[in-house]
Amino acid sequence: MQKEENNQQAIRKIKFALPKGHFLFTSESVSAGHPDKLCDFISDSVLDACLEQDPNSKVACESACKNSLVMIFGEITTHAQVPYENIVREAIKQVGYDNINKGLDYRNASIIVSLDQQSQEINQAVVGSKHEDEIGAGDQGLMIGYASDETPELMPLTHHLCNRLISRLQECRESEICPWMRPDAKVQVTVEYKRENSSFYPVRIHNVLISQQHDEKITHSEIEAELHKHVLKQILPEKYVDEQTQYHLNPSKAFTVGGPYGDAGLTGRKIIVDTYGGWGGHGGGAFSGKDPTKVDRSAAYAARWVAKSLVASKLCKRVMIQVAYGIGISEPLSICVNSYGTNADGLDDDDLSEIVQDHFDLRPGVIIRDLKLRRPIYAKTASGGHFGRNEPEFTWEQPKIINLVAWKAQKAEQIQQNQ
Repeated sequence: MQKEENNQQAIRKIKFALPKGHFLFTSESVSAGHPDKLCDFISDSVLDACLEQDPNSKVACESACKNSLVMIFGEITTHAQVPYENIVREAIKQVGYDNINKGLDYRNASIIVSLDQQSQEINQAVVGSKHEDEIGAGDQGLMIGYASDETPELMPLTHHLCNRLISRLQECRESEICPWMRPDAKVQVTVEYKRENSSFYPVRIHNVLISQQHDEKITHSEIEAELHKHVLKQILPEKYVDEQTQYHLNPSKAFTVGGPYGDAGLTGRKIIVDTYGGWGGHGGGAFSGKDPTKVDRSAAYAARWVAKSLVASKLCKRVMIQVAYGIGISEPLSICVNSYGTNADGLDDDDLSEIVQDHFDLRPGVIIRDLKLRRPIYAKTASGGHFGRNEPEFTWEQPKIINLVAWKAQKAEQIQQNQ
C-alpha cells in the first residue's frame, strides 16, 4: 500500500516535467452563446442601438440572464428612441437561442427593463461645457494594453488560438457543418514556451480542451471525431502540434444543458477572455455595454493601440502599457511602460515611455476621436475577443509605426536647445 502511494506521488511530481527553461501557459475563451457572453452581446446591442441614432449617447447597460428571464439595467442618457425589449429579443435570436431545448427561446423569454438616466453630477464632471478634446474620464481606474510578437496579430499564441477555435466552432454551427452543435461552448489552450534571455517563444501546443454544447442525438465518439476533423485540423498550426499534444474534447461526456438554463449570465464577467487570456494583466474594468467616455473601454482600446504600435515598430518584442485616470480629469494620472527587458538595442523603458507620450494623446476625448469610437461597432466585439482582430471596425488594431531615427533626432535637438 505504501509503495503504491509513493508511486502515485512520483507520478504527480513528474506530470508536468519540462526541459529547463520551458514553461506552460494556458488561456481560455467562450462562445457567444455562453451565458456571460450572451449578456455582453445584449448590452453591446443596446449600446449600438443608442449610438446609431445619437453618437453622444451616454450608456452604462448591464444585462443578466437565468432560465427564461433576461434583465437589462443601468443608466442611459440619449436622444435615441430605442425599443429595448425588441433589441434584447433580436440579440438573443442572433446568438442562436431560438428553442428552449438549447437553453433559451427569444420568442417567449421574459424581458425586464430597468434603466435610469446618468447622474447629472457625473455628466457635469465628465462633459460639462468642455471642448470635445478636453472631456474628462467617465470614472477613475487603470487600464492595461499588451502586445507580443509571437503571432502576426501581435497577440499571445495561447489566446489567439482560443479565439480562433471559438470562431471556428461558431462557423461550424451557423453554417451547419456540424448541425448537432448548440450555442454554448468553451475552449482552453495550453502552450509550452521556452525562455531565451529576456524573451520567450512558443514551442508546441501541450493540450487543447473544447466543451461544445450539443443535441441529444449525437454520441460522444462522433463529437470527438467531428471536432478533430472540422475544428482542430482547420485551426491548429501544424508546426505546434506533435504526437504528445493532448486533446480533451467534451470531457464531461454529456453537454446538452447549456446557455442560461445551464448557468446564470452577467455582463462583464469574462474580462480575461475579452483581453489577453491572462497575459499582461488587467485593470479590472469590463467593456461591454459602456459608451466610449467610459475609459474602462476606450482607454483599454487605446492602451492596446499603443502596445501594438511599439511592437509593430520593433521597439520591443513584448510590452504592457498601464494608463490611469480620475473621474472628470482629461489627462492620464499615470502612464507605465514595461517591455520585460525585450526593448530594442539603445532603448530602455524610460525611452519607450517618452515615445508613448510624444506620439499618443491619451485624453479620453482625443482617443474617441482618433479611434472613431462613437460608431455603433460594439456588438461585434462582444465575442471572439476585443483584440487581435484585423477588421475595419477595430481601429485600435491598426498600429502607428514610429520612426525611431526621427524621434532620436528630435530629442537631440530639444536637448541642445535646452542647454
